[in-house]
Amino acid sequence: MTRPVALLVLAAILAWAPLAAGPARAAEALVHARNFKADGRLAAQKRIPILVVFTSPGCHFCQRVKAEYLLPMQKDPAYKNKVLIRELEVGSQNPLTLFDGSASTEGAFAADQKVFMVPTLKFFDPQGREISEPIVGLLTPDYYFGYIDAAITEGLTKIRATARQ
Repeated sequence: MTRPVALLVLAAILAWAPLAAGPARAAEALVHARNFKADGRLAAQKRIPILVVFTSPGCHFCQRVKAEYLLPMQKDPAYKNKVLIRELEVGSQNPLTLFDGSASTEGAFAADQKVFMVPTLKFFDPQGREISEPIVGLLTPDYYFGYIDAAITEGLTKIRATARQ
């Protein structure tokens, strides 16, 4: 291959690479909270809790919690019927539909939930009621997954017990 042709091929590969990585990068993100009313309907159908992780930009611990615990959980087929995971940014003015269908913002919801430290994980039933103790901060990394799993299990137990009544 001549040098100009090799350079053209290399340029084409380099130009195409970011586009090819786009969908992979999108799969590496948590689902962002936009509509809790719709999320609540889905959670009710599956009889599962909604885990909301409250984050902020530039929060190293938030990134770690997402990368090491929540993204693997979101990808794990065993959790598809155990929990619905959503991310919400404290302080954000992004619009958010609340569980009752009313309009708000991510920041206003975080303030209403008294979330002042990130990351904070809260667990809700399909109607928006808290069903497990929140997990505030990163805590002990060796046990963190266990804390999350225990809160999910507690939420599942409460939701499914209510559904039987």
